[in-house]
Amino acid sequence: MRTVTTVAELRSLLDDARRQQHRIGFVPTMGYLHAGHLSLVERAAAECDTVVTSIFVNPLQFAPGEDLEAYPRDPEGDSAKAREAGTDVLFVPEEAEMFPDGRAAVRTTVHVEGLSAAMEGASRRTHFGGVCTIVAKLFNVVGECRAYFGEKDYQQLVIVRQMARDLSFPVEVVGCPIVREPDGLAMSSRNVYLTPDERAEAPVLRRALLAGAAAIRDGMTDAAEVKELMASMIDAAPYARLDYVEVADPDTLEPQDVATTTSRLFGAVRFGRARLIDNVGVGG
Repeated sequence: MRTVTTVAELRSLLDDARRQQHRIGFVPTMGYLHAGHLSLVERAAAECDTVVTSIFVNPLQFAPGEDLEAYPRDPEGDSAKAREAGTDVLFVPEEAEMFPDGRAAVRTTVHVEGLSAAMEGASRRTHFGGVCTIVAKLFNVVGECRAYFGEKDYQQLVIVRQMARDLSFPVEVVGCPIVREPDGLAMSSRNVYLTPDERAEAPVLRRALLAGAAAIRDGMTDAAEVKELMASMIDAAPYARLDYVEVADPDTLEPQDVATTTSRLFGAVRFGRARLIDNVGVGG
């Protein structure tokens, strides 16, 4: 595995790979790698000839007061895990490489209208603009590739796929299943923030989403009733503070009034310092 820190180095390595007719796989991350990230790398390694994993804690996607400075980091551990999972090139740029004139000087940003408005976009209004700006920059640097994203951040997956299509990036965006702990909690770098009591309660989010999905399959079609059911389960957990639950179209992300077996259910809950998100498809 080669570790590079500059755009020029990465482009040079990938130019060499393409001259050898290699298919490029790309896994963008913010580090503190867990089994969910590594499943993306492993799939990329199974489907591609050269796998690039990037680690960059993107300051543009954090609003003031969020956990940018506290976000967990483990550079040495990440390097070892990335290598073992099948990474060929680890791209670890410093902030100065991504923002040569400084973060405050960035004037070009990328926004995907409509898809970014609800759910995470409503709760974190600057989040997806920051995500898309940096992912677009990474797509520009990496070039033609298959890019792997986890379905835990389902709204992000849909938005990035639309961005790639709209801007004609030569990138195939591949969605990959959520990786979970044995009790169903979706793996997340922010799970490290949970206290033991909060960790014990955290799977309530998935249980509520699954209960909503089961109710729809059993004939409940009023989305408001489904959301009330899910919210009541979460509100019953003493450490949980509900941010939102939603019934939405899986492609447009539009909130739905009528729930069907093609709907997707979303939720976000705070447990102390941790804000956790999850989603399930009604049909399974």
